[in-house]
Amino acid sequence: MTQKKLPALSPSETEILRLVWQLDKATVQDVCDKLPAKRKIAYATVQTLLRRLEKKGYLKHRIRGKAHVFFAAVKSENVIKRSVNDFLDRLFGGDPIPLMQYLAEHGKIDAGDIEKLKRLAGKK
Repeated sequence: MTQKKLPALSPSETEILRLVWQLDKATVQDVCDKLPAKRKIAYATVQTLLRRLEKKGYLKHRIRGKAHVFFAAVKSENVIKRSVNDFLDRLFGGDPIPLMQYLAEHGKIDAGDIEKLKRLAGKK
């Protein structure tokens, strides 16, 4: 069964979707409470982003009392896989090596991370 291609996400939508994944199910207030303190996003903006994510097919909701309770309509692994593959294709022609080199050269991964990657590669 092929999954329909979902529309691209904005950075704000991605942040909100990630929080819903972490919470499993969430009201607008739950998401607002989970946002980092430095992020000043209005309740109405969070509500708009949740509804936009639902319209795009990433979320669904149920009504509990007066509140809409949002939950994932897609698995995080599927979205991450597609997003990473799109990123690799656009910036690196699908080759992960230049990305890994960039991350290593700019201090985003260290020797311990590289050892973990070696173990993962050995499992394939």
